[in-house]
Parts: sequence; C-alpha cells; structure tokens
Amino acid sequence: MDYPALRDVSLSIPKGEFAAIIGPSGSGKTTLLNLIGTLDKPTKGEVFLDGTPTSALRGNGLAELRNRKLGFVFQFFNLVPYLTAEENVQLPLVAMGVPTSKRSMKAKEVLNQLGLGDKVNKKPSELSGGEQQRVAIARALANEPPIVLADEPTGNLDTKSAENVASVLRTICEERGVTVIMVTHNLELSKYINRMVYLRDGSIERIVELA
Repeated sequence: MDYPALRDVSLSIPKGEFAAIIGPSGSGKTTLLNLIGTLDKPTKGEVFLDGTPTSALRGNGLAELRNRKLGFVFQFFNLVPYLTAEENVQLPLVAMGVPTSKRSMKAKEVLNQLGLGDKVNKKPSELSGGEQQRVAIARALANEPPIVLADEPTGNLDTKSAENVASVLRTICEERGVTVIMVTHNLELSKYINRMVYLRDGSIERIVELA
C-alpha cells in the first residue's frame, strides 16, 4: 500500500522571507523542500515558483527554471574538493554559459560580501566548517536567484558557526529580498526566522509567524 509523504499541504512563502520547515524525522520536511525545488514532482496539486507553475515543465525547461530561480545549500556543503572557493562559486555560472572573466568577477564579489574575500584561492580542506558553508551559500547566490533552499545547512556546524550561517541567510533576505526556505532541527535559530512551518506525519501541524 502506498503511503503519501505529504498530504493536503498548502503553503505560500512571501518574497524576502526567511522560513523554516521543522518537524520530527519522517514528517516530510525534505520531501517538501524537494518539491519546492522541483527535484520531485507532486502526484497531485501544483508547485509555483515565483508565480510560475512547474508541473508541466520537463527537461531543459525545468533546468532553466532552476538555474534562474533557485539556489541550493546542503548540509554536507557539496563543494568540489579539488577546486578553490572561487571556482566552486563559479559552477552555477558555468552552467549558465557566463564568460570566464565575468564568472571570476561575480564569484569574488559574492565571496567578499560573505566575508570570504581572503579565502578565494583556498580549497575546502583549508577552510573551517563554517567557512565551507558560507562558500556553499555564495555558490547558491552566484546566479542571483530569488529563492534559496537550504537543507539542514547548520546540521554539521558548531553553535557559533551555525549562528553565523543563520545570520548570513537572514541578511540575504533583508538586503537582497531573497526568499530563504530552510529545513532545520535547530530551534535556537528561531530569532533569525520570520516563519516556522511545523510538519507532522506529512501534514502542516501549524505555522508560527515571528518577527
């Protein structure tokens, strides 16, 4: 018998908001994030990204939408170990066909904005966990997406680094108008978050709006 991962979920995240998806293991948090990110397709209903319905998109159309609208940040950073910080940040721009000189300039600009201007030539092994996660955030921002999806981005960080990463994500919302949707177990980060979406057994249990 099939068991639905999500049921009757209706959720709208306003532009420029920092929203957190919270719930116990198996509640559907990652499934919801994957649906928002068009990595999975819903069996029923529709996912709208910045007003664009996504269910009918296929292949190149879907890839183009992701490149233009979405930035992804993962728990395990997913940095290429043999590339420098700058080269890692350039990767989404390579996929978009941006010329080399412009890629380099943009990557350095974003790294500098995240306090990593002196780390552009460092490889991941030469960076702390918090620095690696900020490089991953810089990579997610390189193509200037209106939406950033973060799956447990502080899960492998110490308390101070987790706070720094959450602060960076909040600043992105406030200064760039980027919408950030983050899966997390860390309720101590609630002071950075505008809206907390609690999931249980595949359904939204409650939504709490914060400052």
